[in-house]
Amino acid sequence: MTDIIKLTAAETAAKIASGELTAVQVTEAHLARIEAVDEKVHAFLHVDRRGALAQARAVDEKRAKGEKLGPLAGVPLALKDIFTTEGIPTTVGSKILEGWIPPYDATLTKRLKAADVVILGKTNMDEFAMGSSTENSAYGPTGNPWDLTKIPGGSGGGSSAALASFQAPLAIGTDTGGSIRQPASVTGTVGVKPTYGAVSRYGMVAFSSSLDQGGPCARTVLDAALLHEVIAGHDPMDSTSIDAPVPPVVEAARNGSVAGMRVGVVKQFRGEGYQAGVIQRFDESVALLKELGAEIVELDCPSFDLALSAYYLIAPSECSSNLARFDGLRYGLRTGDDGGHSAEEVTSLTREAGFGPEVKRRIMLGTYALSSGYYDAYYGSAQKVRTLITRDFEKAFEQVDVIVSPTTPTTAFAIGERADDPMAMYLADLCTIPTNLAGNAAMSLPCGLAPEDNLPVGLQIIAPAMQDDRLYKVGAAVEAAFVEKWGHPLLEEAPSL
Repeated sequence: MTDIIKLTAAETAAKIASGELTAVQVTEAHLARIEAVDEKVHAFLHVDRRGALAQARAVDEKRAKGEKLGPLAGVPLALKDIFTTEGIPTTVGSKILEGWIPPYDATLTKRLKAADVVILGKTNMDEFAMGSSTENSAYGPTGNPWDLTKIPGGSGGGSSAALASFQAPLAIGTDTGGSIRQPASVTGTVGVKPTYGAVSRYGMVAFSSSLDQGGPCARTVLDAALLHEVIAGHDPMDSTSIDAPVPPVVEAARNGSVAGMRVGVVKQFRGEGYQAGVIQRFDESVALLKELGAEIVELDCPSFDLALSAYYLIAPSECSSNLARFDGLRYGLRTGDDGGHSAEEVTSLTREAGFGPEVKRRIMLGTYALSSGYYDAYYGSAQKVRTLITRDFEKAFEQVDVIVSPTTPTTAFAIGERADDPMAMYLADLCTIPTNLAGNAAMSLPCGLAPEDNLPVGLQIIAPAMQDDRLYKVGAAVEAAFVEKWGHPLLEEAPSL
């Protein structure tokens, strides 16, 4: 079992295709791992043992018949509990949808099934994806496999923890302000936020519609690219979906190189609040890029300093609109429906019981920002800042091919450490938010351990919209050089559970 769960997704798929392993063997190994360690980690909210084994048997039957298998056929995956799954609960980490079983699959779920990827179950997350630590889940926090007293990032901490604890070789996350990349950073894994609109949002429960983006999570750059290729592509069911070919991400991951590339370093992505060990590892990564043949270009993007403020007006405003549908009348939790309350009272009682503190906080912020007399001062101004950030990116990409930065200013902090300080929590997404506001593509990959606490540090790579292949080209080169020079931190240094 240990040998199977330590394989990469690409290696697993190759062994299944050759007959060296069966999909059922691989699935059973990961289900056994979940049973052995997830009580400690709490990465999963729902494990679909019967469904996963049925999918695995179907893959083995296809291979026995000589049918062609896809590049990830039979590989297990952990799915963030924000995508609808027919017949399997989708809670979005909230009590307001506890026990809700969707009657349909999200487009992303359909594409995973069509590619014969085995879905193990649904992973824990901050309620409605609102958070940076997975402490806001209504079902309890997830632990970071490197240190179970630390957070695994958020909002997709369940997916990142499943990867880092070897419960799954692949996972899916969503990224509204950094919720794929920040968990990847603090768990020593790889996470990619594709270009906005590159992966369908149909069937993905909405938090902030102009920012939300699903994406791949893995332990290697190539595995992330293989998964990216499966889930990306135009979807007529999503009005924001981009009708364009998927960039050649797998080819880029197999042929990583930075020779002759111009790599930008933004001066706004360092300074007060950044952990010394994070900056040290980032500076070493920049030096490594230079060794590999890249030209380093210093960039000044002044509007990035306003990104956090703009984000925390735009995202809550959109969430206050999106979450209005959870009224206790149509689906999910219903409280107070005893014949003595009006429809309005039932809605109020349901929301009081069903939404957690962070969701309520953001709904109130957003409702205020959109209210009469304040719309232009707050939401309207934030959208103007968003335009300035987009222009700063456009100017930057006239000078460079990609931008690099620390993914998050610190390593994983202790569970509970920032629970009573929302502003300190929000600062975890300082480096990731500008990309969401502009809609660009970005990746986080491991760049070592911080010397002061021996916890993972992430390197963020940012590329222009629809140039996602650049992420994989640079990421693969850095990953290969890093492993050759220092070894893979997750495979060689992660503590056993």
